[in-house]
Amino acid sequence: MLRGVVDRECPVCRTAEIISGKWTLLIIRDLADASFRFCELERSLEGISPRTLSLRLRELEEHGIVERRTFPEVPPRVTYQLTDKGRALVPLIEDMRTYGRRWLPVQEREPAAAAV
Repeated sequence: MLRGVVDRECPVCRTAEIISGKWTLLIIRDLADASFRFCELERSLEGISPRTLSLRLRELEEHGIVERRTFPEVPPRVTYQLTDKGRALVPLIEDMRTYGRRWLPVQEREPAAAAV
């Protein structure tokens, strides 16, 4: 496979194309156990911009991984949850967590240098 070219026949390539976007796996991780409102996801994903979160949720929705539910209330309430297709990705995330714990220990940050 050439770099940057997705092999449409390869299931690994097709899966990677969907989940490789920045923040995508973390969104799926957070939705693994419960549904969340947009603002709750935004808070749990420290550093994500509202625009990026909106784009990622829309992409995941288009791929059938996330379901957006709107409740007929005033003001309207919208939640996001994984579909069956999305929940099928959770073991992959659990395997990544296991790998990270075993092979990628958390490194202690060095204290910032004293200001001169």
